Amino acid sequence: MKKAVSPELAQRLPPGQFLTDKFPVLSYGPTPRFDPANWDFRVLGAVEKELRFDYQQFRALPQSSQVADFHCVTTWSHLDNRWEGVKIDDLMKLVRLKPEARFVIVHCDGDYTTNLSLGDFLDDDVMLAHRRDGRDLEPDHGFPLRLVVPKLYGWKSAKWVRALEFTPDDRRGFWEVRGYHNHADPWREERYSFQEDPEE
Repeated sequence: MKKAVSPELAQRLPPGQFLTDKFPVLSYGPTPRFDPANWDFRVLGAVEKELRFDYQQFRALPQSSQVADFHCVTTWSHLDNRWEGVKIDDLMKLVRLKPEARFVIVHCDGDYTTNLSLGDFLDDDVMLAHRRDGRDLEPDHGFPLRLVVPKLYGWKSAKWVRALEFTPDDRRGFWEVRGYHNHADPWREERYSFQEDPEE
């Protein structure tokens, strides 16, 4: 349901978005089953040493919380979500990138992937979250782990994350090869690949 928007809130809505109190479930395919005994999280690719965490090890990493807005490419926005999890800033204290690392491919259960430039990924508001608004994420919203990239459209905030692969070259992810914009900045309405600048 669309909400009436004050002038102050309207300034926080990117072009073409409407404000809602709901947080709809949008996924392709079934929700993966989570088994903490078999779950792991990996960091691989252009790194000096690949990392692997089991569920307990990952949950023992430093925890943070932040408030951020969420903008879905389907035109709804939900403001002031409180996310809890591991900030990418903290995770990267354990990672030594090779000089050629320029992109990140996010691998998820269900064969989902999405891609980010290293600059977008290392932004200080990007995190790997397991809670939202004081509660564990529901399985349909990505539990046990989803990426949160507030400055980009929601499909870049991938659900059910299992690995981060650092690469020298960009590789489009699941939705990016199906016609969605490779960058996905909501303030520039970067929704679809036909909008991309061939010079970029």
